[in-house]
Amino acid sequence: MGTRGDGDEPDVSDIFDRLEELAETVDSAEERREVEAVMDLASEATRSDAAFGRVIWGFDRADASEALLGALLFGIPMAVEGGTQEIGAFLAGHPLLLAGTGLAAVSITIGVLYVAEIQDVRVKNRLFGIVPYRLVGVLTISFLLAVTMLTGWGRVDWNEPVVALANVVVAFVPMSLGAALGDILPGS
Repeated sequence: MGTRGDGDEPDVSDIFDRLEELAETVDSAEERREVEAVMDLASEATRSDAAFGRVIWGFDRADASEALLGALLFGIPMAVEGGTQEIGAFLAGHPLLLAGTGLAAVSITIGVLYVAEIQDVRVKNRLFGIVPYRLVGVLTISFLLAVTMLTGWGRVDWNEPVVALANVVVAFVPMSLGAALGDILPGS
């Protein structure tokens, strides 16, 4: 039981690994909630000023704010750069490439949050029991910000919805990356 190798010092990740294993063995929903409450407590107790090496658990307003800031920082250049519109016009005429671009943004976001191990990101809650709230939050924030920013700054014309959507998808790629990084790098 546990993930550390011989000779490794235990850390907070080991605590979370053991608590997750325990959560899988409990018999009732009440016991599972109690284990999750201990995980929340462990997460709060291990908070420090360090940006790296902490377990990230749950997704709250602070995380959403950090994701919004990251998306904004990566999105402003996309909104003011004319290349975004050129690429969007091209993708509007190539639906498979447009879909692939959107899927690439989602894949990159998943990679940053859960695969690259920039931080130890744990899944607390899932939408429909499948999709982690953190992923839904980061993607939704970055997509809606792309729509709002490009529309508000007159960079898209919704009278041509395919071209407008393609422009939004182009901006969404770096914005979703920025949102993911903004969310996990501060370590909250």
